[in-house]
Amino acid sequence: MPLERIEGVLEVQDPDVGQVPLVFDSPHSGTDYPPNSKVVAPQAALDSGVDLYVHELFGTAPSHGAALLHALFPRMYIDPNRAADDIDLALIEGVWPLPVNPTEKSERGFGLLRRLVLPDVPLYGGPLPVAEVQMRLDRYYRTYHDTLVRLLDQRLDWFGAVWHVNCHSMKPVGNAMNDDAGVKRPDMVLGDRMGTSCDRAFAAFVAERLEAEGLTVKFNDPYQGAELTHAYSDPVAGRHSLQIEINRGLYMNDETFERTAGFGALAAALDRLIGSLAAYSMDEAGRL
Repeated sequence: MPLERIEGVLEVQDPDVGQVPLVFDSPHSGTDYPPNSKVVAPQAALDSGVDLYVHELFGTAPSHGAALLHALFPRMYIDPNRAADDIDLALIEGVWPLPVNPTEKSERGFGLLRRLVLPDVPLYGGPLPVAEVQMRLDRYYRTYHDTLVRLLDQRLDWFGAVWHVNCHSMKPVGNAMNDDAGVKRPDMVLGDRMGTSCDRAFAAFVAERLEAEGLTVKFNDPYQGAELTHAYSDPVAGRHSLQIEINRGLYMNDETFERTAGFGALAAALDRLIGSLAAYSMDEAGRL
C-alpha cells in the first residue's frame, strides 16, 4: 500500500488498488514539534490539545479502499483547520504582508495561530517573527491543504463524487474556551455545517451506523465543522464533507493521555463504519 510521508509534516496512506471515493483526514493528531517552536506551555497542557490516536482509530480506512491523511505537526504549531487569514496580529512581530480576517476563534485564543492552550495558559512567551509564520504557512499548512485537495480531486475525477470525513476528538466535558463549558458531551458529534457541507442522507447514514453501535450522536452541537469541512465541500458538485468528533472518554484517559480498555472496541466499531461508508460511497457514485 503506497505510503507518502513528508517528515514532520504529514503522512498519507493511499490504496493502489480497490479505491473507493472516500477520504479520511486527521488534522490534529500530530505531535512532532519542530526545533525552536518557541512554545512555553507545559507538556501536559500541549498534549491536551492533541487528537491523540485519532488517525489510529481510523487506521483501517486504506484496507477498505479509502485514503487516510494525517498531520504530523501539532495544531498548536499552526492549525490546518482554520482559514489562512484567521490571524491574531498581536501574535506576530513585525508587519504582516497579507490581508487578515480574524474570527471569534482568534479572539478567543485559538485561530490559525494559538494564543492559549487551555484557559489562562498561554502558548508562547512572546510574538512570532513574520518570517517564522510565513514558513509555517508554506511548509505545513499549505502542504496539508494541497495534499487533501489532491486526494479529493483525484476521487472526484475517478468517480464523479467524493465523500470526505474530517476526524477529530473532543474532551468529555467542554471547558471555558468552548461554547458548551461544563456540559457533558455525547459519544459523537457530527458536523455538517448545518446541512450545507454534505448531502443530508450521508450525514444521516453515518449517524445511523454509529447509533447501531450503541453510541450517542448529536449534530452540530457544539461542533459544526470548521475550515477543512467548509473549504472543500460543495454537495451540488459532488463534494461531501462531514466532521466527526469522538468523545475521548470512549478510548483514553483525558488526564494521563493513555489508552483505555475501550480503545479496541471503538476501533472495531469505526472499522465497521468505514466498511459501510466505503460501500455507501460506491453505491452513490454508481447512481451518478
